[in-house]
Amino acid sequence: MIRLLRCAALLLLPFTAPNALAQPAPQGGEPYELVRALQAVQDGIANGDTAAHGSHVSLIRQIGEKFLAADPAVWSNPQNGQAVVIYLLSGGAPQIVRKLPRDKINVDERLFNGALAYVEGRQEEARELLKEIKPRTIPSGLGGQVALVQGALFARAEASLAIERLDDARLLLPGTLVEEAALRREILLVGQAEDFEKFEFLTLAYIRHYRNSIYAGDFWQRFSAGLTQSSLALDERRFARISALLEQIDRASRLKLYLVIARAAMVRGRLAVTRLAGERALTLSADASAERERAHFFRGASRVLADEYDGGLAELKALDRSKLPERDVPLLNATVQLALDIRKPFAGGSAAAADKPPATPARLDLASSTATLERAQKQLGELELLTKDRRP
Repeated sequence: MIRLLRCAALLLLPFTAPNALAQPAPQGGEPYELVRALQAVQDGIANGDTAAHGSHVSLIRQIGEKFLAADPAVWSNPQNGQAVVIYLLSGGAPQIVRKLPRDKINVDERLFNGALAYVEGRQEEARELLKEIKPRTIPSGLGGQVALVQGALFARAEASLAIERLDDARLLLPGTLVEEAALRREILLVGQAEDFEKFEFLTLAYIRHYRNSIYAGDFWQRFSAGLTQSSLALDERRFARISALLEQIDRASRLKLYLVIARAAMVRGRLAVTRLAGERALTLSADASAERERAHFFRGASRVLADEYDGGLAELKALDRSKLPERDVPLLNATVQLALDIRKPFAGGSAAAADKPPATPARLDLASSTATLERAQKQLGELELLTKDRRP
């Protein structure tokens, strides 16, 4: 807010006034002041200001025009040189920057060329130029932007470095669109790193500060990917905490995620989580829907392979197979066959015992039957590999 008050005369629209009409870019002002106005509008986007989002592209264009019209002498000011880099990394047009008098712009060569390479899609060159830049050693306004870009550049090749830089971005520019974007990028990387404590922390931070962001949908997509492409949700001891996080998203997305978790847990032999997720999906799904049938499938499978053999088998046999996705049918068949195999007499038993079924229903306690558990996991896992290529 202090920054906004300092730039009040330059803002296109007030930070705290959603849906305000955008005003023309200020006629005067140093380049760094124009960029502050741009950042203020971007911070409004992070807080859900749709008017700011609508004026954003127009403002970038107007600032670019003013850069071109500026007296070449202004670029000797280091603040203005840094503003050029911030402008680029904030969505500014590289073709505008290339028309500026480069010999007059007072800014680190690596920062200038690295920013240009990044926005022009020359990723390898950008990595080489920006890798050694320490965001905390340069002014925070520029450092936060550079750290965010570094997080994007190294996300695949050096995930630990990317996470470190995204932490820098959040710390250097709290309460801004840079922090919001850093949270969106980092949530997926932390999920892939199987760091549940930080995954939970970042999620709660986003909910607390940016749940109304224009880009909140992108955050929840990355959250979902980070959760389901890892083992974060497969530990029953933290299932309640996972459920608390899922309560923050819409019902349809929550249902979809519970079904994904249930299936992943089943294939990995995590039957307690399979059941918990299946039961949550049951409460969220509509009667006679395909989602309801899948929820019954996962709950039934967890019951028949654990300690409710008869009830679980009955639940599986009652399924409407036509409503299950094609990739689930082989898993259902394998589960039912495995359940039936469990009831067969052990090899080496007497003929009389083989002809006579047990007097009471057989119960399978997976906690005390490691061999059976390993067998179930192996069969379901092998079947998953065989059917993987047929997934829709």
